[in-house]
Amino acid sequence: MKLVTFNRLNSRNNEIGIVIDTQIAVLDGDENPQFSSMLALIEAGPEGLEAARQAMPACERIQQSDIRLLAPLPRPVQMRDALTFEKHLRQARANRYIFDPKQPKRNPDEVELPQIWYDQPIYYKCNRFSVSGPEDEIIWPLGETRLDYELELGAVIGKGGGDIARADALDHIFGFVIFNDFSARDHQIAEMAGGLGPAKGKDFRTANALGPWLVTRDEIGDGSGLNMVARVNGKEWSRGNSSSMHHDFSRVIEHISRDEDLHPGEFIGSGTVGGGCGLELGRFLQPGDVVELEIDGLGVLRNTIGKKRD
Repeated sequence: MKLVTFNRLNSRNNEIGIVIDTQIAVLDGDENPQFSSMLALIEAGPEGLEAARQAMPACERIQQSDIRLLAPLPRPVQMRDALTFEKHLRQARANRYIFDPKQPKRNPDEVELPQIWYDQPIYYKCNRFSVSGPEDEIIWPLGETRLDYELELGAVIGKGGGDIARADALDHIFGFVIFNDFSARDHQIAEMAGGLGPAKGKDFRTANALGPWLVTRDEIGDGSGLNMVARVNGKEWSRGNSSSMHHDFSRVIEHISRDEDLHPGEFIGSGTVGGGCGLELGRFLQPGDVVELEIDGLGVLRNTIGKKRD
């Protein structure tokens, strides 16, 4: 199922539903509390999904043109973003000369990566309150000159647990979604010189774009083999495939859940696919740009970049 969170036009009440061609089958939260929000549906587990399937034939149908789509999971319980694509890491490090003229331009194949990156998944925690959705305007952070997009695949946890075995990890995924990890590169490069992960470079309002819908795992499988494309103003900038993840989602979940618990409604990003951001290409976004991310089976996530703020 393709699941959405939406507002009807002229309403601020969040509802959820199932995408059926150009229509939305509305899941009535007054009739069934499992349908009161996307998080409630996720927390209901297989029983909730089965209830949604059973309810669908009798659901009210509304046209997609009569609603405003929101991020399918507007406020995840937690957000983590991994770094699983080797090509991205190599190319991003090779292009550090963009920020420091003292740094030489390097061949990505000659960039040395730390052994720990190969040994275990690396990730940071995002600001779960900075989520935006389809068609939302992305703010331009104060003082930034190099705003960037990042083409990523996201997984949403459906079943909690701790110390999850890799062989069991897929059973804990509810579904998949497109993730645009918008990044303020000036801020990010400056603050990471301090030896910690990104903060202001990643956590600004609207930075974590999710959408257009959350697709249940039965339609996507393990998330591998998906073509991933980014377009800016209708022109293709990036293309990759999720199969190039060095650590797949099962390995990431195994690692994250070691000695801690995962909960339904948590979000985990794949990190940027190789070639999937402007930093790797040596080009950045401008105010008014329209950024579209497309992944097989997951639709198109479209956002517009806002005006620069002094």
